Amino acid sequence: MFEPVNIAVKRLDHAGDLPLPSYETSGSAGMDIRAAEGLTIAPAQRGLVGSGFAFAIPHGYEIQVRPRSGLALKKGVSIPNTPGTIDSDYRGELKVILINHGQEDFVIQRGDRIAQIVIAPVQRGILKEVDRLDETARGEGGFGSTGV
Repeated sequence: MFEPVNIAVKRLDHAGDLPLPSYETSGSAGMDIRAAEGLTIAPAQRGLVGSGFAFAIPHGYEIQVRPRSGLALKKGVSIPNTPGTIDSDYRGELKVILINHGQEDFVIQRGDRIAQIVIAPVQRGILKEVDRLDETARGEGGFGSTGV
């Protein structure tokens, strides 16, 4: 098991008495993020919802912002750029882009759980341009090429 990563969290003025993001159960992979403001998102529209918190993520890590499965199933609400990435050098407010795929307006009240965040290590790569790539059984087979 990995050791927890310490992350500094700044409570912004509009966070008020909202709880810090937290794990709902001992086995949860993500911490729930709550809305620091109310908003209504019409069907087929997007909205940006502030969390009221800013983070100092250690170098070598990111925060991934992911949808809540219950909102996706029950309301058709998701995150269009999932998972969203919060980089280690960003110090602004964590905001969540939500999209309403449902048939009705989605009403967000201050304090509603709107997303979850997962702390993840980042492996950086070094790109090396070549004239030819090694061959594999799949080759250049793209979308749907590995089965029916």
